[in-house]
Amino acid sequence: MPAAQTSTEETTDEALMQAFARGNMNAFEQLYDRHETGVWRFVFRCVQNNAVTDDLVQELWFSVTRSAAGYEPTAKFKTWLFTMARNRVIDHVRTAKNHASIDAENEEGESMFSDLAAESRLGPMRQVSSREQAKALLDAIEQLPEDQREAFLLQAEGDMSVEEIAVAIGVTFETAKSRLRYARNKLKTLLADFAEVSA
Repeated sequence: MPAAQTSTEETTDEALMQAFARGNMNAFEQLYDRHETGVWRFVFRCVQNNAVTDDLVQELWFSVTRSAAGYEPTAKFKTWLFTMARNRVIDHVRTAKNHASIDAENEEGESMFSDLAAESRLGPMRQVSSREQAKALLDAIEQLPEDQREAFLLQAEGDMSVEEIAVAIGVTFETAKSRLRYARNKLKTLLADFAEVSA
């Protein structure tokens, strides 16, 4: 019935999750459509392996469905979702014996790296126009300390605010803000050549 339809533009994530808990599958589909890409890319950047990413993200969405009945919107759904994604990454890293790397030259990966650069808040690096720049950005992100890389990716891929990142990571606002600042400064330094070209 038309009255039962939920509007993607007007309905919050939290309301959609609650609607899904009441049995509205369309609400879950909307949540999945909104966050599938961002979550996948965040996990992928952390584990550097397509197959592992697929498995972890699948487990994550299964957990979302299992948690629906007891879901309480004490924080934004996005924060809750990315916190669970982060926890799965941490568990994987702790138990994995070997880490397989992806080929940074694959076409799909390069497209995503370009998107990340364009969406990040790096001033002149907002526009990435070449594969060479995209590869440089990937390499630079890999050189960040783990805590800075995590904060940067939560912002770049999760479009999360400093407050949301602090909640997801379990640190103070100031700590999250500092990690982001250090990450951006280091990336600007590492990407100085490209930034000068783009400026």
